[in-house]
Amino acid sequence: MIAIIDYDAGNIKSVEKALQFLGEEVVITRDKDVILSSERAVLPGVGSFRDAMDKINEYELKTVITDFVETGKPFLGICLGLQILFKDSEESKGVAGLGILDGHILRLPDNDPRTGDRLKVPQIGWNSLDITEGAKLFRGLKNEPYVYFVHSYYLKADDPEIVAARTYYGTEVHASVEKGNVFACQFHPEKSSEVGLTILKNFISL
Repeated sequence: MIAIIDYDAGNIKSVEKALQFLGEEVVITRDKDVILSSERAVLPGVGSFRDAMDKINEYELKTVITDFVETGKPFLGICLGLQILFKDSEESKGVAGLGILDGHILRLPDNDPRTGDRLKVPQIGWNSLDITEGAKLFRGLKNEPYVYFVHSYYLKADDPEIVAARTYYGTEVHASVEKGNVFACQFHPEKSSEVGLTILKNFISL
């Protein structure tokens, strides 16, 4: 059983459909006992950092999420679900994230310093990944696979050792992280075609 943690964020159904397509039993829930008894948990989401943390606090999910992580079972954050694993975000100053991982969420730049070109923010579209050797989520993939992004903010992890993949969009973006049983992607594997399905398969096989 895979628990998709429900905190009223968008994009939950597409994650559910992708996992079901891979033959997994999935439940969308905010029930503490169901989440903690599941073999894996996924924290998806699109939206604002403040709204996400408001809902997580309202539904008393912060402790549930940290308790699940402490079980050692595989946990996957997607998009906003990656961002709220960290300490804070420039999008919502003064709002504390879950703080499970160390790092900060910053706004994408308006201009590319390499070219001087103006960038479209949010970034919506495909970009290639520079995969860290040995990263578990990317087993079986060649370097520089293309994945689908929709975001205005990006991660800068404090510890480069946890960065599983990077991309570039006006700055170096830490696009995926792995630390122990915690995995997260800024991009959307459920919208990234065969590459994304491979990433989800790798998570399922952990």
